[in-house]
Amino acid sequence: MPVIPYKPEDIQEPRELVDAIRARRSGSLLNLDRMLIHSPPFAAGWNSFLGTVRNDLKIPAKLRELAICTVAVINGAEYEFIQHSPDFLKAGGTATQLDALEQIDPPDLNSLVFSSTEQAVIQLSVEMTRSVRIKAATMATIKDILKNEQHLVELVGVIATYNMVSRYLVALGIEPE
Repeated sequence: MPVIPYKPEDIQEPRELVDAIRARRSGSLLNLDRMLIHSPPFAAGWNSFLGTVRNDLKIPAKLRELAICTVAVINGAEYEFIQHSPDFLKAGGTATQLDALEQIDPPDLNSLVFSSTEQAVIQLSVEMTRSVRIKAATMATIKDILKNEQHLVELVGVIATYNMVSRYLVALGIEPE
C-alpha cells in the first residue's frame, strides 16, 4: 500500500515533464512515475538520470540487469525485481538464474548457474548493498574480470543507483502494476 496516493494515470501537467516520462516509458506512466510526479523537479531529474543509466551506458545489459535484480532481492524491492526480470531475460539471463537470485540470502553463487563474471557482479552488488564498503579481493576480482575502467565505473554506478531506487520504492510502498 503506498504511503501517499499516486497521481492519476491520466495526469497531463506539468505537460513537458509528463510527456518526457511517457516518451521514455513508451506512452504509459508506471506507479513509480505517478509517485515521483508529486515533486516535478525530482521527477524531472530522476527521468533524465535513470534514462541515461538504462539507455546510454556501455556496460553489457546482462551485467547491468543482473546487478539491478540482485539489489532488488537484497533490499526486498519486489517492484524493482518485477520490472527488471524481463530485461535480464531479454539480455540473455535465464529463468534458472532469476530463481537462484531470489535465494541470495545467504548468497549461493552456484557456478553451474552463474559464470565467474556473473558471480563477481553478484558479489560486488551484495557487498555494496549490505555494507557499502567493498572488500579489496572483490574489487580486485571485478577489475580483473571487466578489464575496462568505464565498465567498472558504470557497474558501481548502476548498483548505487538501484540501491537508491529500491529504497525509494520500499519506503513509499510503491506497488507493482
